[in-house]
Amino acid sequence: MAQQNRYEKMFNAVEARMETGAFVPFVTIGDPSPALSFEIIKTLIDNGADGLELGIPFSDPSADGIVIQKAGIRALSAGVNTDGCFDILKQVRGYAPDVPIGLLLYGNLVFAYGIDRFYQQLASIGVDSILIADLPIRESQPFREAAEKHGIAQIFIAPPNANEKTLSDIAQFSKGYTYVLSRAGVTGTHSDAQVPKLELIDKLQALNAPPAVIGFGISTPEHVKAALDSGARGAISGSATVKLIEEHLDSPEQMLAALASFVSGMKAATKA
Repeated sequence: MAQQNRYEKMFNAVEARMETGAFVPFVTIGDPSPALSFEIIKTLIDNGADGLELGIPFSDPSADGIVIQKAGIRALSAGVNTDGCFDILKQVRGYAPDVPIGLLLYGNLVFAYGIDRFYQQLASIGVDSILIADLPIRESQPFREAAEKHGIAQIFIAPPNANEKTLSDIAQFSKGYTYVLSRAGVTGTHSDAQVPKLELIDKLQALNAPPAVIGFGISTPEHVKAALDSGARGAISGSATVKLIEEHLDSPEQMLAALASFVSGMKAATKA
């Protein structure tokens, strides 16, 4: 499946450059407006993002902390809906044909659109993966079947307290990469972001799970280094990235400059 190969190519390219792993920033699509959202995502790509994790705004984002909740509210207030997100995604894919694009969203958005129709649309755009934050793996079969049918990598979350059965299921059903939580709870920036013990990543590797990418609480270059030192192949930063958008809403130029500096600094941590 050609789309899933973008993740393989990303990890291979990082390794070929002798970097310790991939850096993947997250932003909410449409925040704070459709036009500026596309400029923000271009800035992430231009300053070193190896891949993208992009959120579709939702009115009840139960897994997200206040920073990303507010980003969703801004996008929804700007009139962004699912089809509007698809339009922006088409622009992003046209701008960056080889960068992996992953979506993080909530199940109701997929249900409302129609599961098969939703995955078909992602495939037509060139989206690589989808992580449904509130989808238990035991209820995931219809989504996994649609993902398989349309060549989309279904991502599952490996929490730090996962039991052996859960890890086995995650390893079996995940494609593209495995999203490993740095800690329990909701998203957010934390100065003391915890890194999963090596045993969790070792267990996933022993189960032949896709490469581990650590998310939640990754907000500094030191966090990126610690995540990659733990054995992960990548690190995702969401709230710290989105916070820069919130802090510069009145000055788009300063916003883009701050995002450029942040991403380049986080990516530099993979080269040490």
